[in-house]
Amino acid sequence: MTDKEIAPAAPTCTLVIFGATGDLTRRLLLPALRNLHRDGLLPEDFALVGIASRELGDDGFRDHLRQGMKEFGGGNGPGDMDWFLTRVRYLAGKFEAPETYEALTRMLDAGRNVLFYLATPPSQFAVIAGRLGEAGLLTEGDQAWRRLIIEKPFGHDLPSAIALNEKILGVAREEQVFRIDHYLGKETVQNILVFRFANGFVEPLWNRNHIDHVQITVAETVGVGQRGKFYDATGALRDMVPNHLFQLLTLIAMEPPSCFAADATRSEKAKVLDAARAFGANDARRNVVRAQYGTGTINGEEVVPYRQAPHVPPESTTETFVAMKLAIDNWRWAGVPFYLRTGKALARRRTEITIQFKQAPLALFRDTPIDRLPFNDLTLHIQPDEGVTLGFGVKIPGPAVKIDGVGMKFRYEDAFQSKASTGYETLIYDCMTGDASLFQRADTIEAGWRLMQPVLDDWKQQEERALPVYRAGSSGPREADELLTRDGRSWRPIGGSADARP
Repeated sequence: MTDKEIAPAAPTCTLVIFGATGDLTRRLLLPALRNLHRDGLLPEDFALVGIASRELGDDGFRDHLRQGMKEFGGGNGPGDMDWFLTRVRYLAGKFEAPETYEALTRMLDAGRNVLFYLATPPSQFAVIAGRLGEAGLLTEGDQAWRRLIIEKPFGHDLPSAIALNEKILGVAREEQVFRIDHYLGKETVQNILVFRFANGFVEPLWNRNHIDHVQITVAETVGVGQRGKFYDATGALRDMVPNHLFQLLTLIAMEPPSCFAADATRSEKAKVLDAARAFGANDARRNVVRAQYGTGTINGEEVVPYRQAPHVPPESTTETFVAMKLAIDNWRWAGVPFYLRTGKALARRRTEITIQFKQAPLALFRDTPIDRLPFNDLTLHIQPDEGVTLGFGVKIPGPAVKIDGVGMKFRYEDAFQSKASTGYETLIYDCMTGDASLFQRADTIEAGWRLMQPVLDDWKQQEERALPVYRAGSSGPREADELLTRDGRSWRPIGGSADARP
């Protein structure tokens, strides 16, 4: 069965990309669009309008896209490339200039569906949304829709997130706004809800009676590279926690929605963050760890310490790693800690969620040489290898009763011969079809920042405090390990051979 037989092609529409000459468009959006076309999910009369400040013209923009297609792949060959390039137009203009939007209005058919994608720095989000609203480009007709896609990070703290929401919702309805997080386009992330609610053996165990704790890890091997100026003003917490990690958290911890409709699903996700225990000043210091990477080796190559990276101040106190312990104060999760961590320049690239179940009683084995039973855990692998692993104990063959832990693993690639994807395909298709289930609502965005604001405030007061330094290529600082060891627990290994502390 083909993807086209499973889902129909999206409705006729024009995709307008602000920041169309940037890296995001070439590296991720264009390959995602080509994959959608490969699977028969784009309309035949699809059109693409690119907007950026460079004077390229239609032909120059097509050359720019052609080079990107060759560099980043996707699609099915020259014919596929031609299909896109004949549907492309380009508009040069400044994002803050009213003239840009006057010219865009002339390019767009008033009766056509239009999807505006803000592939720009966050500082431009409110500017572009405001200008689109002033030009009437977000006004919907009787038959045609107008939608707005906004990349993360959505704000840099609670006041800025509230202000950005107010600006955007002043020119568009919530139903028109799609705050995108490409992690939610991963098959395993989408499969969390199916795994939980479509399998009768799972949901009865998904609570404080059977689960000891939950770990969520988003580890990257890359450092900041040439993005030091952007990253030093952002840091690991702002870059990853209120969006990526909290989205994974809410999918794991939410209550069953009444149906899979967007509002029902998103309302349950919002309740998780509302139930999360707020951080006081002491909690922020005791239960949140931040650190920077130093020297080390990753994949045989020496890593430049963060403070020596291009465009990073030599005395920077911006974190490249953050770990935290969260509590969710509701009936399902009372007493179950959630441990979250994310960082750059770590041992391996890995995004996963581990559900650690409580151990069975040891009493049955008191007269055997067994002093500890293997862990029972369920790990959802999100990247790079998408799948699910279940860990459980088995008897080692032989006359004596000896037990060892084993893992039973399911991989999407093995089971379904899954095709290459960027993680954006599902999300772009959902935007075109109007399904907002995988996108954050304004209240969820603000709830995430509200939870993190006391941590940011405490860090600001403690700017002179020295940050722990972890070796590049390790699993992070020892302070993150202590976050769990004081509770009698330990992180699931990230992997690699460079876990020695500096």
